[in-house]
Amino acid sequence: NHFGIYRMLLWKFVINVCFIIIIGSKVVVVVVVVEVVVVVVVVVEVVVVVVVVVEVVVEVVEVVVVVVVVVVVVVVVVVVAVVVVVVVVVVVVVVVVVVVVVVVEVVVVVEVVIVVVVVVVVEVVVIVVVVVVVVVVVVVVVVVVVVVVVVVVVVVVVVVVVVVVVVVVVVVVVVVVVVVVVVVVVEVVVVVVIVVVVVVVVVVVVVVVVVEVEVVVVVVAVVVVVVVVVVVVVVVVVVVVVVVVVVVVVVV
Repeated sequence: NHFGIYRMLLWKFVINVCFIIIIGSKVVVVVVVVEVVVVVVVVVEVVVVVVVVVEVVVEVVEVVVVVVVVVVVVVVVVVVAVVVVVVVVVVVVVVVVVVVVVVVEVVVVVEVVIVVVVVVVVEVVVIVVVVVVVVVVVVVVVVVVVVVVVVVVVVVVVVVVVVVVVVVVVVVVVVVVVVVVVVVVVEVVVVVVIVVVVVVVVVVVVVVVVVEVEVVVVVVAVVVVVVVVVVVVVVVVVVVVVVVVVVVVVVV
């Protein structure tokens, strides 16, 4: 646009100069003027080109600056976006790691709790089983002891009863035997005494009648004989009784 304006002005200037030259009717002047005008036109054209180049350069510089600014903005935006993405990724990774750690800790705690509960349940079951076994063993032992005690008591009672019965029977038998022996001994003693008395009486009668000995002597003799016989009988009875008592004691 600027170049076109300059060119129009230049051509207007050239036309005016031509009019001046025509009007002046001087060829040399016209030639010089034309040359001068050409030089001026060339100079003006160069200036215009320079100006245009400068404008182009300025526009290019502006474009470059805009591009650079845009590139810088884009780079900044990209860097910010990358930083944001990195921060988001880091935050997400940290959150995921924290969540995983928390989940793992929760799982570990749950497993530990489950293990503790299982161990406690097993210990309780073992304790209950041991208590039940101990109670059963104690009950069985008590029952066995009671049964044994009862059996022993019954056996002892039976043995005692049998022994008592045997002792009573033996004592009764011994007493009967002693009584019988005593009765027999007494009867024997009575018989002996009767026999002795009869013999003594016969002897006395014989002596008195036949021998004609005095009665006093006869009586004394009879008394002596009777005493001797009684002493002998008493000794025999005592010996028999002692023997019977010793036998009874030994048997019992």
